[in-house]
Amino acid sequence: MATTLSRRELNRATLERQFLLRRAERPATEVLSHLAGLQAQTTHTWYVGFQSRMADPDPHEVGRLLTEGTLVRMSLMRSTLHLVSAEDAAWMRPTTQEVMERDLSHGSHGKGTAGLDLEAVVTLGRKILEERPLSPKELGDRIGAHWEGVDGEHLAYVVRCLLPVVQIPPRGVWGASGQPVLAPADTWTGLPMAPGPDRERLVLRYLAAFGPASVMDVQAWSGLTRLKAVVEGLRDRLVSFRDPSGTELFDLPDAPRPSADVPAPVRFLYDFDNLLRGHADRSRVVSDENLRGLSARNGMPPATVLVDGEVSASWRVDRGRGTPSLDITPFRAFNNSEIEEITDEGDRLLTFLHPGQETAGPRFTDRT
Repeated sequence: MATTLSRRELNRATLERQFLLRRAERPATEVLSHLAGLQAQTTHTWYVGFQSRMADPDPHEVGRLLTEGTLVRMSLMRSTLHLVSAEDAAWMRPTTQEVMERDLSHGSHGKGTAGLDLEAVVTLGRKILEERPLSPKELGDRIGAHWEGVDGEHLAYVVRCLLPVVQIPPRGVWGASGQPVLAPADTWTGLPMAPGPDRERLVLRYLAAFGPASVMDVQAWSGLTRLKAVVEGLRDRLVSFRDPSGTELFDLPDAPRPSADVPAPVRFLYDFDNLLRGHADRSRVVSDENLRGLSARNGMPPATVLVDGEVSASWRVDRGRGTPSLDITPFRAFNNSEIEEITDEGDRLLTFLHPGQETAGPRFTDRT
């Protein structure tokens, strides 16, 4: 009979995999590879993902790696923009291709391009982007000249979903700005895309970063379906457990699974942090009540604070008074020791976000 892991044991295992129990003393590329990427559809908030996980994060180094093409931002899991290494992009993109295709077919863009020769749209889109990188609007306008009456936004989205493209710098570079601009991934990185999907590899990488986890968990994270057969094919290479509700969980045999009594330090998560998007059942890190309170307004969820390994507050930077401060909204009462740890970690975050500037430090506000 499989061992049952408590919610707290699952919490500690996942935090350890995510470098949220101990900050990693590794280069950013290694951290990113282990995490199987960082969700990165915002321009810069994902840099906090490095700050919370690395002992000595250097956002300018990450920006340099992004500029030279060692790291890329491209649509992958859940058809969402992620930051990954160029090497991972080369096999992850073909593996998540069906997610892109489903995204296109189920949305308004699919309706807007129904009946078109999509292969011809992609072929033309690639030819245009090989001339020079373009914004989605510029790309749509160029393609639209060949398909009268079809919205250019729809045509650009076809290319985004069916051709592996990356968003190139300066957008996403620390301290820089710029509109989204697309380039073919293989020409930008110099690495060809893999000839087909590798679902087993994706499952194994997922478990290294998020396990122990169920089939539904890996499907929720990746956006892929029908992964039960893939996991079953890997069963001889995995170990299995049960969660408190009896759901079967899978894991790598040698992956760390700390005991439930290992202390979990305070950590600040960014708005789209991996930790809150890595499982179908997120009860290991956030209660159902607090999860409902994190529902996104206008598509933007709040950034959150982990206290004893659980989502226990939200946070935001307030620059309204000229001196940056950190507004922290607790979801429960904190004791003095927790307040002190939150304050210290908040000061560290502010120093990262505003180096060399005077800051007003963290302050606690009421939840509305």
